[in-house]
Amino acid sequence: MVNRSKNLGTRAETAVVRAARRLGFPGADRLTLTGSQDRGDVGLCPGVIVEVKGGDAARRASDGAIERWLAETERERANAGAAVAFLVVQRAGVGAPNAHRWHAFWRHGWICDLRGYPTELRDMVTDSSVVRMSLESALAQVRAVGYGSPLAEAVS
Repeated sequence: MVNRSKNLGTRAETAVVRAARRLGFPGADRLTLTGSQDRGDVGLCPGVIVEVKGGDAARRASDGAIERWLAETERERANAGAAVAFLVVQRAGVGAPNAHRWHAFWRHGWICDLRGYPTELRDMVTDSSVVRMSLESALAQVRAVGYGSPLAEAVS
């Protein structure tokens, strides 16, 4: 019997990989499961991983679920030895072909670290506050600091 939850996850991860490949990460791919030492769902490029949540649970995610999934994302970033990680959650009413419009969640401190903000500015933010943006915007943030490849054309 096929595991329905696993199928939902596979479809969501595949949608994120396809969007990432179009948006400057040609080597993006699904990562293999490694049990309790899971390394995330998608590797965008060396040093960058993404945790992906899809299906009804993602489309109806509560703030508490987002918090739990962000904690999972941070554990998986550490397991992978990655410098950067963020969470992608499927949006209600936005299908896989438009995965670039799904929500990407970060801790505010993760963005500060990514962007190399000076200590005095970094100290002004609350590490635990949550920032939400589109997957497309999150990929642009990561590209802006040198990961991935430049875009040939903008994708809307």
